[in-house]
Parts: sequence; structure tokens; C-alpha cells
Amino acid sequence: MTASDKKFLAIMPKLNSRRVDVLLEDVLGCRWTISVLRAVGGGVNRPGALERHIKGISAKVLSDRLKKFSRAGIFERVQFPEIPPRVEYRLTPFGKKFLGLLKAVEQLQEELNRDSLARPRVR
Repeated sequence: MTASDKKFLAIMPKLNSRRVDVLLEDVLGCRWTISVLRAVGGGVNRPGALERHIKGISAKVLSDRLKKFSRAGIFERVQFPEIPPRVEYRLTPFGKKFLGLLKAVEQLQEELNRDSLARPRVR
């Protein structure tokens, strides 16, 4: 664990020892979760840009996802002292690791898809 990881964990809200389980149940429990994670991980940072980038998501659902990710320590909310106000969301160091977990799941799915295509079907 790096020094920045330790610093981040020190300021994160304390969750019980089932933290990853809770994140998977609580944060991933929406069909838009993966889309929002991918978009922010890909550099789309502002709420309006996210709403335009993710076809079909409502402003309310997007706002809810951004709040949940922020509370879970996956996103950092950055507010700029400008008029009009500007807000951006960025992956935290923990968020980058969490996104890596999702990428590993996607790779597993790709492997399963390839294996199912390679095997002849039995009827």
C-alpha cells in the first residue's frame, strides 16, 4: 500500500470489514453504474458532459450515482470557485483500483464468451 493510499484511507468514511461487499451491493446496484464509472475513468468529468455522453441517463439518476460514488470514496468531487460554479468528478486512487476490478470482470466475461464460441453446442 502506497503512502497516498494510506492517506486516502485515513480520510475515507469508516465502513465495516465487509467494505468491498457493501460497495458491490450498494454502489453497483444500478444499471448505470458501469457507464458512469467508464465515462469518468475515460476523462468525462463534468455532470453535464456525463449526461450527454451516457445516452438515456436522467439527471436525477446521474446525480444519485455521483453522490454514491463520492460517499464510497471512488470519486472525488472538485468544486471550482467560479461564477457560474463548476464541478468535476475524478477517480480517487481507490477508485482507480476499483475500476481495475471491473476491467478484470470484463476480461473474464470476454474469456467466457470466447470459450463458449469455441465449444460445439451439445443438443
